[in-house]
Amino acid sequence: MTTEIDTVFETALQMRAEQIESLLRRLLDERIRPGEIARPDHLLAAMRHGVLNGGKRLRPFLVLESAALFDADSDAAMRVAAALECLHCYSLIHDDLPAMDDDDLRRGQPTVHKAFDEATAILAGDGLLTYAFDIIADEATPLPGDRRATLVLALARAAGPGGMVGGQALDLDAEKNMPAEDGIIRLQAMKTGALIRFACEAGALVAGASVADRDRLTAFGEAIGLAFQLADDLLDVTADAGTMGKATGKDAAAGKATLVSLHGADWAKRQLGGLVAQAHELLEPFGERALLLKAAASFVASRSH
Repeated sequence: MTTEIDTVFETALQMRAEQIESLLRRLLDERIRPGEIARPDHLLAAMRHGVLNGGKRLRPFLVLESAALFDADSDAAMRVAAALECLHCYSLIHDDLPAMDDDDLRRGQPTVHKAFDEATAILAGDGLLTYAFDIIADEATPLPGDRRATLVLALARAAGPGGMVGGQALDLDAEKNMPAEDGIIRLQAMKTGALIRFACEAGALVAGASVADRDRLTAFGEAIGLAFQLADDLLDVTADAGTMGKATGKDAAAGKATLVSLHGADWAKRQLGGLVAQAHELLEPFGERALLLKAAASFVASRSH
């Protein structure tokens, strides 16, 4: 049954997605920025294909709503959110490549290497990864230089060898050497959870909030990051490709262990309930200002695609 807060959340999620998409279109236009030499049309088209193809824009939403808790500068938060989405979409482009997950569909459309070619897909991903840090570091992001530097470092740590990229490496290794439960948890915290954790922490960083508030938002991000991956593993087992907009059942086909394959769907659903409760509790000090973030935690755990 849909509640009033669910309806408010869905409206807010759509509104934020449209705002981010509008900014991404401007950031990925043909205008040459100071210090650039040219923006090749074919490369830009592939980058746009990988970014401007729909999606819930959950990670940008988390940046924007966590920043709103502290009345942070909305333009700065929007640019950080757009940077994170560029980085996330780079990871999807590369993840879809034949050498990785070898997927033909992403968000119901041909993946970048299918719409263009493998070399162009690699370069499009490279371009988006690099541009993410450009967006934050640019003086157009209205924050003090030291705060922009802190955000750049936090995003690099979340995305790099000790975060998402390291998680991808562990995921590839898991196809040959099945990890134990603690290894699965570490892998998922890096591959999926690290960027979600950053998305929640980033709002506090944009605002220059206290260490205590930053730690609280980080813990919230860790909880919903794990919930996101658990829900994704459930959907990989239960949903069809038409609903998901991408191939399903691939973990089982590749022989990958997941927490769902280890413990079963019922256990996973109970864990999701506990993670949502934990996430909600972490946000209690923020009162009604955190209602949309609480709804986001519930959405992550109960999504159907």
